[in-house]
Amino acid sequence: MVLFQRKQTVSRRRIGRLMRQADLTCKTKRKFKATTHSQHDLPVADNVLDRQFKVMQPNRVYAGDITSIATQEGWLYLAVVIDLCSRQVFGWSMAEHRRTQRVNDALLMALWKRKPDKGLLWHSDRGSPYASESHRALLKQHGIRQSMSRKGNCWDNSVSESFFHTLKTERAHQQTYQTRAEAKQAIFEYIEVFYNRERLHSANGYMSPVDYELQLKTA
Repeated sequence: MVLFQRKQTVSRRRIGRLMRQADLTCKTKRKFKATTHSQHDLPVADNVLDRQFKVMQPNRVYAGDITSIATQEGWLYLAVVIDLCSRQVFGWSMAEHRRTQRVNDALLMALWKRKPDKGLLWHSDRGSPYASESHRALLKQHGIRQSMSRKGNCWDNSVSESFFHTLKTERAHQQTYQTRAEAKQAIFEYIEVFYNRERLHSANGYMSPVDYELQLKTA
């Protein structure tokens, strides 16, 4: 973290040598578990975003997705909303089911916190929660344009996929949660305390999402 902030370049070989000397190992991910249910007859939006992930201003383009976290009580489903400008996660919802209410609650949280202007672009995969009638009604109510990934193409929503990979590699897969409540607390702390405010992001010039947005306001 300090090296990035000082703009120092370090080779992979040196990092590997220093890690071996300190008896450190990299955290690794587990096998991917698909949570998208795209086999439905609901309306599907065009891929308006078209992988244009570099957004210059906040509250112009949001992306979201839903994933599952394992606990001893069963699966916990997490839906998130990410601002593509800063990669800040400011909307989320967690429960034991992946029904439409999860993605609606996550988006409503984001809208309440950020209050974007009408015309916001909202990108997701083409899963049934995002294609549902109630979700489309919510978008219409708030003047939000909808964009969806192409069928079976996870790269069209790679920012959301990348966040889930980071969350699971750095936190969720490093411990066993006895209850969903325990997992909820850990995920909340990861998002609000660490990821948004401390974790450096390459898309932000190695600044945290919060610091990156603060820089934009003072520029």
